Amino acid sequence: MDVVVENLTKSFGYQKAVDSVSFEVKKGEILGFLGPNGAGKTTITNLINRFYDLADGKIRYDGININKIKKADLRRSLGIVLQDVNLFTGTVMDNIRYGRLDATDEEVIAAAKAAHADSFIRQLPDGYQMELNEDASNVSQGQKQLLTIARAILADNRVMILDEATSSVDTRTEILIQKAMDHLMEGRTSFIIAHRLSTIRN
Repeated sequence: MDVVVENLTKSFGYQKAVDSVSFEVKKGEILGFLGPNGAGKTTITNLINRFYDLADGKIRYDGININKIKKADLRRSLGIVLQDVNLFTGTVMDNIRYGRLDATDEEVIAAAKAAHADSFIRQLPDGYQMELNEDASNVSQGQKQLLTIARAILADNRVMILDEATSSVDTRTEILIQKAMDHLMEGRTSFIIAHRLSTIRN
C-alpha cells in the first residue's frame, strides 16, 4: 500500500504538535521517525490510522483519501506494535491467535517462529498452552514484545506501525526483537517510531 501525506498539521490546545509535514511512502518501504518526546512522532501515526481526524492536509492510501475509508476497514489494514504491550489473560496460543482468530495451531506456531518467539515459548511451563496471568507478568517485557510481533505477523496487515517497540528492553533482547521486526516489515509499508538511532539504523 502506498501512503501519501500532504501538508499535515495538527494542534492540541496550546501546543502545535505537527506543522506542515509532507512525505510519500511506497509499498514495501520503511519510514523512520526519530526524535525526543513531544516531537510529534506518534501524533503523525495516530493521524495515519485516524485515531485523530485531520485538521488540515490530506492522507491517501493507494490514492484514496482516508476520510473516504471506513475506520474499521482502515484499521483492519494496519498492524500496530506498541511500547505498552496489550496481552490478555489466556494461553500463549490464544494471545497470538488474536491476530487472526481463524488461524490454525500450525499457523500460530509458524508466526511465533517467524517472530523468534517459538524457542522461549517451548521453554515455558505448558509451552503454547501456558496461561498468561492478568498483567502477563509471568513473562518478561521482551517476551511480551515477541508475542505481539508474532500476533502482528499472523494478522498479515498491509501497513505496520512500530511505536517504540524496543525501548523497554535490554540490548540483547533488542537485537532479537529487531530480527523479528525485520521479518514483520518484509514486503509491507512500515513506519517505525524511535528515540534511539539504533532502532532505525536499517
